[in-house]
Amino acid sequence: MIFSRKSPFTGKVNAMDLPVTIEQVQKWENGELIQNAMPNLSADEREFLISGYTADDWSKMFGDE
Repeated sequence: MIFSRKSPFTGKVNAMDLPVTIEQVQKWENGELIQNAMPNLSADEREFLISGYTADDWSKMFGDE
């Protein structure tokens, strides 16, 4: 499923094709914690859905750790 989000850091609209089901999205939208609703996603993928920040944004803001 393709999701588009606008990065609060760059203002750029980014898209990701994530391996989630409609049921998983509905669970999250209905209040389930994203890590429980979509355990197959990486932390970076979940962060993108929640905030719009990409892994590259985080690296530019805080450096690679």
